[in-house]
Amino acid sequence: MASGSGSLMWFRKGLRIHDNPALEYASRGSAFVYPLFVIDPHYMEPDPNASSPGSTRSGVNRIRFLLESLVDLDLNLKKLGSRLLVLKGEPGEVLIRCLKEWDVKKLCFEYDTDPYYQALSNKVKDYASSSGIEVFSPVSHTLFNPADIIEKNGGKPPLSYQSFLKLAGEPSWASSPLSIDLSSIPPVGDVGSFEISQVPTLKELGYMERDQDELTPFRGGESEALRRLKESLSDKEWVANFEKPKGDPSAFTKPATTVLSPYLKFGCLSSRYFYQCLRDVYKNVKKHTSPPVSLVGQLLWREFFYTVAFGTPNFDKMKGNKICKQIPWNDDDELLAAWREARTGYPWIDAIMVQVSVA
Repeated sequence: MASGSGSLMWFRKGLRIHDNPALEYASRGSAFVYPLFVIDPHYMEPDPNASSPGSTRSGVNRIRFLLESLVDLDLNLKKLGSRLLVLKGEPGEVLIRCLKEWDVKKLCFEYDTDPYYQALSNKVKDYASSSGIEVFSPVSHTLFNPADIIEKNGGKPPLSYQSFLKLAGEPSWASSPLSIDLSSIPPVGDVGSFEISQVPTLKELGYMERDQDELTPFRGGESEALRRLKESLSDKEWVANFEKPKGDPSAFTKPATTVLSPYLKFGCLSSRYFYQCLRDVYKNVKKHTSPPVSLVGQLLWREFFYTVAFGTPNFDKMKGNKICKQIPWNDDDELLAAWREARTGYPWIDAIMVQVSVA
């Protein structure tokens, strides 16, 4: 085996085969590819102090969706002659150990704007670069590179949707066909001393198993994402006339939207592919709605918030967030418990909290 003849493909989001530039690059010219997902205890293991079932960073429904997406990704990789390698631990440490022990020349992963993953990316990139390993981290989770939009705006994120639209324009890649299909992926190389596991179940992670039908009919994974996309796009008149916020937001068994948001969030569905499919529909109808209310408009709302979040330190907090109103909140555990348990005495608030607890 030639030295450094393989690639490591680090999956985080981007849990798909179609329109996955990092996976495509990892496969190109490589004798073997290691498709890796790391079970991050910080994200996936139960937190006994959480107010509802879940981990430090996520609710159990989201974790279930992620696990289903990983199972589907593994199945789709196997169809191409590969498989998903699952390891557990602090992702930065696990990746560096993999780079030390596996014979790879390229490290590939989709760019992630989340501060937590930015820090992990930098840690792993620094090690890889110092070891002579090429790093390829393309922007493919979003339609635009948020850094480009911010640079166009003088180094600050645009704080209104309309100003974002003016800056963004049409995506640079939109006029070219995307690479949707991979015919094969090089086989997995020697994993050495690593104990590779299967995608764990909720029970194996320490959660109580419940019948998913009690919770949600929406299963995770690229296969389900593409099925739902095809189903949504089959009604071209509905796509052309889609207008948010019209429609019944409480519709569940037959939703008034595509319900593709969770699939976009985990990258089971490429937002770029979705965008191109919508554009193709628009070309073949007499008229259609426009942003901000159209389906393309909804994708652009997603881009707007990704850009603002990326360019605003502490965006997910009040403290240290320059664009968030600083409210002098009181710390009162008793009032907090009353809110959580729907005992505020305000019928509207209590009804909402009852609904949240049931869901």
